[in-house]
Amino acid sequence: MLKSAAGAAAVLANNETSAAPLREFEFSDQDFRTLAKLAYDHAGIALSDGKRNLVYSRLSRRLRTLKLASFRDYRELLAADPREIENFINSISTNHTKFFREDHHFDHFRSRVAVPFAQAAGKAGARLRVWSAACSSGEEPYTISVVLKRELRNLANIDVKILATDIDTEVLGKAARGEFAAAATADVPKPYLSFFKPANGDKVTVDDDVREAITFRRLNLMDPWPFRGLFDAIFCRNVMIYFDGPTKANLIERLTKQIKPGGWLYIGHSESLIGSHPELRSAGRTIYRRGE
Repeated sequence: MLKSAAGAAAVLANNETSAAPLREFEFSDQDFRTLAKLAYDHAGIALSDGKRNLVYSRLSRRLRTLKLASFRDYRELLAADPREIENFINSISTNHTKFFREDHHFDHFRSRVAVPFAQAAGKAGARLRVWSAACSSGEEPYTISVVLKRELRNLANIDVKILATDIDTEVLGKAARGEFAAAATADVPKPYLSFFKPANGDKVTVDDDVREAITFRRLNLMDPWPFRGLFDAIFCRNVMIYFDGPTKANLIERLTKQIKPGGWLYIGHSESLIGSHPELRSAGRTIYRRGE
C-alpha cells in the first residue's frame, strides 16, 4: 500500500513493458537518470531501467498540466522550485490497496493485539498506538480501526490512536474523507460491514468514531520521524520491495526501534527482511515481533 517512501508510503507498478513507444516528448537518458536520482534521493525509490516507460507515462501527464514542452524544461522546474518535488513524487507513486488486504494480518492483529487490549482496556493507563506507515488512500488504517471497533465498542472513549502516513498528499486527502465506492467493501468480512454506511450515490462512508480514531499526516519515510512514543503495532506493507538493500535495511532498523518490546511489525506479502534482525523474530507469514 505505498506509498512511499514514503510515508510515507510510495510504490511503483511492476507491469510496464520495456519497449519504447512513439513519444509526445523527447525523453533522453539524461532525463531519466536525473529523475531517477531525484526519486531515490527524496523518497528512496530505486528506479531501474525497466521503469523508463512508466516514468515517462506518469510524468507526461504532469508536463501537460504544466504546459511544458520537454522533460528538460521539467528538470529545470524541479531544480528551481522545491515545491514541485512533492508533485513529482506523487506522480511516480502508485497506490494499490483495498480493505482487508492480506487478511491474515488482520486475523493476527485481532487475536494478538485487539482482543488482549480489549481485555485490559478498563485498567488504569491502558493505551494502544498503531501506525499505518504507507496508508495510501486509507483502506489499511480504516481496516485496523474497524477491527478495533468491533472489539472495543466504545472506541471513542478509550485511549486508542492510529497514525496513518503517506508521502502522497493527494491520496491522504482522499483517505481523510473516509468515503469510498460501495464496491470497495466487497472483500470486507460480514461482521465488519455494519461500520460502513451508505452515502451519496454508490458511495459508503465509515463510522465517525472509526474515522476519528485515525490521524492522517504526510510523512516521507526517508525523513526524520517526529514521534515521541513507541507503537504497539506497525503496518509497513508493500513499500520496501521497491527499495534497494541499504535503504530497506535502514528502514527496518528504524521501524524496529519504533516498536514497543513485544510489539508487532507487519510487512507486505512480497517482502522479507534482509538476513535476520537481532530484535525481531518471525511470528507468522510476514509478521514479526520485537523481543521483550
